[in-house]
Amino acid sequence: MTVHLTTERLVLRRFTAADVDLLVELDADPEVTRYLTGGRATPREVVERELLPLYFDHYERYRELGWWAAEDRAGGDFLGWFEFRPTDRPDGGEVELGYRLRRPAWGHGYATEGARALIHRGFTELGVRRVVAYTMAVNAGSRRVMEKAGLRYVRTFHEDYPEPIPGTESGEVEYALEAAGYAPEAGGREPRSPVGAGPGY
Repeated sequence: MTVHLTTERLVLRRFTAADVDLLVELDADPEVTRYLTGGRATPREVVERELLPLYFDHYERYRELGWWAAEDRAGGDFLGWFEFRPTDRPDGGEVELGYRLRRPAWGHGYATEGARALIHRGFTELGVRRVVAYTMAVNAGSRRVMEKAGLRYVRTFHEDYPEPIPGTESGEVEYALEAAGYAPEAGGREPRSPVGAGPGY
């Protein structure tokens, strides 16, 4: 297991080919994918042929930026994943933050804890200059996580989706945080990087 970082309650690690079933199960819950696909599950073949190869490609290209499986540090249970990967902005230095957790993990602060740890490492070790996150405007839970992680509302915008889902009419929202405006919380615990991990951005 290749550990990316640990927090007080989480271990974030690289995905492996053995994680197919975990990802399929995660996206099989219609509540988990409610604001992503309208509750439609992700087919197993998509996980095998598209998602995992995408994750592995990011590990090769960026090392410390990509998608990370999240496990409970105490018991080792799979909780979901976090995304902290480069955007396609030509000037570089911008990463997109995302997260998707199993329903039993909701409401325990895991999303905020993982997001804060990734943001901290991005700004203090990896040379990230801007963190951005997106969600549907009606997704109040995800917006609260973004705010608790230190991101601030930037704008509401509308995309032309071929298959709109309930809530699409309210648009999408962008939240962001610049490195220049980042201030770790006083007394907050910093994430622990695994031995040998270094800047990869």
